[in-house]
Amino acid sequence: MICIVQARMSSTRLPKKVLKKMYNQTMLERVVKKLKKSKKISRIIIATSSLKSDDKIEKFCKEKKIEYFRGSINNVYHRFIKVIKNVRSNNFIRISGDSPLIDYKLVDKAVNIFLKKKPDLVTNTFPRSYPQGQSVEVVNCATFLKFFKKIKKKSHKEHITKYFYENFKKFHIVNFSLNQNLNYINLSINTKSDFNVIKEIIRRSKDKNLGIKKLLKISKEIINEKKF
Repeated sequence: MICIVQARMSSTRLPKKVLKKMYNQTMLERVVKKLKKSKKISRIIIATSSLKSDDKIEKFCKEKKIEYFRGSINNVYHRFIKVIKNVRSNNFIRISGDSPLIDYKLVDKAVNIFLKKKPDLVTNTFPRSYPQGQSVEVVNCATFLKFFKKIKKKSHKEHITKYFYENFKKFHIVNFSLNQNLNYINLSINTKSDFNVIKEIIRRSKDKNLGIKKLLKISKEIINEKKF
């Protein structure tokens, strides 16, 4: 199954964050390396915009030999439409480029659920019980393409699954969750403070690939210390 990673340089709260380095690797590189460990992903494609500022993402992808696609900056839904039409995939996994600690095992879990239940969408964000930065969505391409003409609102164009959640009665959506609500923990990067916290998690974990339980343990320690 293809995995589409959404990334851009023009983030308002922390500009150029996807190519900021944490020790010897950029955030985007860390996301891709995590996803490459998945047993369910056959192709990883970076979906970025056609803005001049995102030339750097294209350059990065070429240097690292990562597939990429460039499309609309504002209509992200259309950007994804063009990717899935280009690769002719039946389904796709969506991951955010600001999630450098994404647990690939969650991706595999989501895909397994999708293949077993064959819904329109599998997610762990409806409702969210996992920390931010551990969000996974698997989407049926036929459904995604079919409802393109319904995507009129700005928020639906920018947040590509929001339409489905707001109209959940029309769709078969399967959500998987934790047995406790940990959505207050942030493992994604939106601000300089987030960046410093994630960098500290990487340092304490000795830059090893950690599962969700160990990530949460270290994250809670840092939160309790109120270091950042």
